[in-house]
Amino acid sequence: MSDFWIYFNLGLKHILDINACYHILFLLALTVSFDFKDWKRMLILVSLFTLGHSLALVLSVFNILILKVNIVELIIPITILITALYNFITSGKSSKKDSITFIAFITVFFGIIHGLGFVSYFNTIVSGKPTDKFIPITEFALGIECSQIITVIFALLLSFMVQNLFKFSKRDWTLTVSAFILGVVIPVIIQSDIWQK
Repeated sequence: MSDFWIYFNLGLKHILDINACYHILFLLALTVSFDFKDWKRMLILVSLFTLGHSLALVLSVFNILILKVNIVELIIPITILITALYNFITSGKSSKKDSITFIAFITVFFGIIHGLGFVSYFNTIVSGKPTDKFIPITEFALGIECSQIITVIFALLLSFMVQNLFKFSKRDWTLTVSAFILGVVIPVIIQSDIWQK
């Protein structure tokens, strides 16, 4: 297998792995309030998340930005919590659909945080000088982008089915999914190892 497919496949599995539930929960929280007609905005947000994720890897290989693993493992579910709470605050409000500037900025920031959670593993599988890691980071990013698009399409299909078969309103679906996400991440935050020290 060529190096491209190795790193591309790693990016795919990074999101589509059942153990990568944080990425999936974040993507659900990020896109649950959108419909198929909003595909351009969702693609922008997904790409911005990938950009932030890749930026974290680049900054880490040059030792510019490094955080302790236990801090990152706490901040990641907090970013998901914030995104789900944002859905509660803005659910049913048209202003959320009008502009994605705020959420776009936050998405890049959250992508950086999520990327920092992958830094140590990435550095163990990709050796060499920092400049030697640019191509693998790009190939990995392409895999992440594809897997995120797959995840978002699946989430949109699920949303479409639930809203049409069970007659959920968009607002109710957004609040239900966001409440589920909160129910998953709040215990993770409370049980974090960082509080034990």
